[in-house]
Amino acid sequence: MIKSLKIRIAITVAACLVALYFLVPTFITQIPSPWNDYFPKEKIHLGLDLQGGMHLVLEVDADKALESMAERMSVDLKESLMESKVRFRKIERATGATISLELTEGSGKATLEKILNEQYSDLEIASSTPREGGVLVGLKIKDKRAVDLKKLTIEHSLETIRNRVDQFGIAEPEIIPEGDNRILIQLPGIKDPERAKNLIGKTALLEFKIVDDEGSLDEALKGNIPEGSVIAYGSRTDKSTGQKGSQPYLLKSKALMTGASLETAKVQISDRFGEPNISIKFNSQGAADFDRITGDNVRKRLAIVLDGVVHSAPVIQERISGGQAQITGSFTMDEARDLAIVLRAGALPAPVNILEERTVGPSLGSDSIKQGIMATLIGSLLVIIFMVVYYRLSGAVADLAVIINIFLVLAVLAAFRATLTLPGIAGMLLTIGVAVDANILIFERIREELRTGKTIRLALDTGYNRAFITIIDTHITGIVSAIFLIIFGTGPIKGFAVTTIIGLLASLFTAVFVTRVIFDYVTGNYNIKKLSI
Repeated sequence: MIKSLKIRIAITVAACLVALYFLVPTFITQIPSPWNDYFPKEKIHLGLDLQGGMHLVLEVDADKALESMAERMSVDLKESLMESKVRFRKIERATGATISLELTEGSGKATLEKILNEQYSDLEIASSTPREGGVLVGLKIKDKRAVDLKKLTIEHSLETIRNRVDQFGIAEPEIIPEGDNRILIQLPGIKDPERAKNLIGKTALLEFKIVDDEGSLDEALKGNIPEGSVIAYGSRTDKSTGQKGSQPYLLKSKALMTGASLETAKVQISDRFGEPNISIKFNSQGAADFDRITGDNVRKRLAIVLDGVVHSAPVIQERISGGQAQITGSFTMDEARDLAIVLRAGALPAPVNILEERTVGPSLGSDSIKQGIMATLIGSLLVIIFMVVYYRLSGAVADLAVIINIFLVLAVLAAFRATLTLPGIAGMLLTIGVAVDANILIFERIREELRTGKTIRLALDTGYNRAFITIIDTHITGIVSAIFLIIFGTGPIKGFAVTTIIGLLASLFTAVFVTRVIFDYVTGNYNIKKLSI
């Protein structure tokens, strides 16, 4: 028995020391330098409602992703029809994600069906209307494929936004899907909400297109845009006045490369002007494509287009090998850094719209912390007073177990880098009540046994053994309920459930194990005639 008691005392002391070890960075802001390397660096992370920050609900426009896919398919299909010598008058994306194709010969429809089956399995013929000397064909993306693409678009958007936020350096962000096409984002402690919104919402579609110098830009601006070309705009600075304006470009509509081939992007400072620019490096396949594209278009201008805006259009002087290029423009350092982040994280597959935006100021967060701490202190104090008054010294033992319980919960949050929220504090208050309730069950059992005339030792053994099953049942029920809250709940509900589970597990340890160790130690080492309970 003595050996068993020593082991249990060692376990209790070890648990308390480990808890203090993880809580040192939270309660001591500056650890002396000789000891700094021996303690964890992470303190308890506070949630959005405690330290302030930004709350966003985004809607992913998945239909735009289908439209972009239809646009690309129409360009590729045009080349396939020309290679197969199918005569047609025009092919373009029509309403939504449909493609309109006007064949000049009715016999070309059979060849079109063959091309679709062999090369464009995602497309199907939706309509076919005879025209004088030909046929007007309507194409659309297959329904099942469209549903799959929308789902993939949401998942891809979620992962891209998560990568951007992680590279931005925000601690403990919460980025989760909500409904069919929405994403919930919580950024605690964010200092520049506007910059964060721009970083998250930027589509960052990087394209390399050839400038159409053969067509007339003036005619295109009047509405006579050559087939296969588009008008895009970039910025320019008047050297004499320093004023910024827009500059139109006539570009080939087909993108020769996209940012999907990027390996990395980083900020560099221009040697000549001291301005920041973005140096990009392609992966092996992208480097080979860039080498081929520049080799095939020497003496032509290659426009670097980001989200439809032309940032630069340099003349290709010679074949460029090595897979490296630069994006120049009038960037500030923050703009260049954010642009490099979104390029590294990848482009969003579809635009996102902000449906809901809330900013919690640090003052409101500090008020929440004060109120939460005050509620915890008042609740704990009332429980401590009640236990001491009603159960005397045994109540003091239960109070000590409650204090250890709180420290264990906070230590687990710090160790696993979990986030403490206001609902989390509510969960802690709930588990304090549950922990005390467990001790009340035990103490009432012990009182019953003492009234029957049993010895203190026997009353303790019987009281703990009989109450144990009931305590286990109540705690397991609470843990299972909290698990369901984590599975089906979101945001604050999850924060409440996580701290509740941790608190219930700590309550089992403190109410059943720690208090029993104290009672066994006192009764085994001191000649107690009457138990104060």
